[in-house]
Amino acid sequence: MRLYNKGLHSTLSIETPNPFSPFFQGSQLTFPETTMAGRGKSLGAGAAKKATSRSSKAGLQFPVGRIARFLKAGKYAERVGAGAPVYLAAVLEYLAAEVLELAGNAARDNKKTRIVPRHIQLAVRNDEELSKLLGSVTIANGGVMPNIHNLLLPKKSSSSKGGAAAADDDN
Repeated sequence: MRLYNKGLHSTLSIETPNPFSPFFQGSQLTFPETTMAGRGKSLGAGAAKKATSRSSKAGLQFPVGRIARFLKAGKYAERVGAGAPVYLAAVLEYLAAEVLELAGNAARDNKKTRIVPRHIQLAVRNDEELSKLLGSVTIANGGVMPNIHNLLLPKKSSSSKGGAAAADDDN
């Protein structure tokens, strides 16, 4: 029997005895209970190494594998490097965390416990860098920023001179 290991490009040949030969009648091939599995760790006979996602290896919450699939399917480039989806997932996770933190602060300022699109709008537009990044983005149900033009505000009356002059005009 021949086993091919594609990762190492090696071939392992195992000569198996003919079970129909009279010499091997009644005998069986036995393998040890545990085998060494690299870096000094031993695995049980039936134990297989548990798969670890690329997101957990990078310490991220955003899906690295899904982003890699989208990058490949989107035909942004002919080839996609191994680090590109990890980096992109990290950037997207950072931006999402930043927006959510600011939106949570806006919700707390309005004495609310649930973030709604209005809080996201207030968070993005009050932050200089996020406002520049998302300047041309319309947030659905976000409303508008509160702003009253200075000409529309009531004029401030002067306290000492204005009051005395008005009293003199009446007389």
